[in-house]
Amino acid sequence: MAGDLIVPDAAHGLVVFVHGSGSGRHSPRNRFVAGALNETGLGTLLFDLLTPEEEADRANVFDIPLLAGRLLEHTAWVRDQPAAKGLPIGYFGASTGAAAALWAAAEPGNAIAAIVSRGGRPDLAGERLAAVRAPTLLIVGGRDPVVVELNEQAQRRLSAESRITVVPGATHLFEEPGALEAVAGHARDWFTTCFTGPREPM
Repeated sequence: MAGDLIVPDAAHGLVVFVHGSGSGRHSPRNRFVAGALNETGLGTLLFDLLTPEEEADRANVFDIPLLAGRLLEHTAWVRDQPAAKGLPIGYFGASTGAAAALWAAAEPGNAIAAIVSRGGRPDLAGERLAAVRAPTLLIVGGRDPVVVELNEQAQRRLSAESRITVVPGATHLFEEPGALEAVAGHARDWFTTCFTGPREPM
């Protein structure tokens, strides 16, 4: 799978982006957030969860175990990269990618320091939600009432620390002026707070 890894000098954590609903590493919204994280000293990995052929089958977009499996493979890969060695890892999931992020974070032995969901469908992670150990921030748009409700339902099933943050006036894609900047700010603050502690020895 093609991907873009950026690790700033003296990075204090790395965020793996998990796209959803047929999106990929070229998503302008996720790249905007990734750029904001890079500016604050966080590394980022954006990659394609599906091949072009797989994307042609819409069922794959909603196959959460498949997407989570790809995410676990890339998480293992990035942990082995010299520039990222020992860094705490976080997930930033959008749409169905949020469910894949939570599913993968619940996998035994997969130490994830923090999760942020943007307009996500965490409810699709189902029973795996109770096994998530990472602090989780659920960001939703104030004008996206169905997704707000689904996030509230998912939060009730999370046993880890969690918070719902509503961006006022924002719709599902956060296209309104200032909405995406607000998402980036909330994500930056969440990851920065959660990525504490010394770097693991190489």
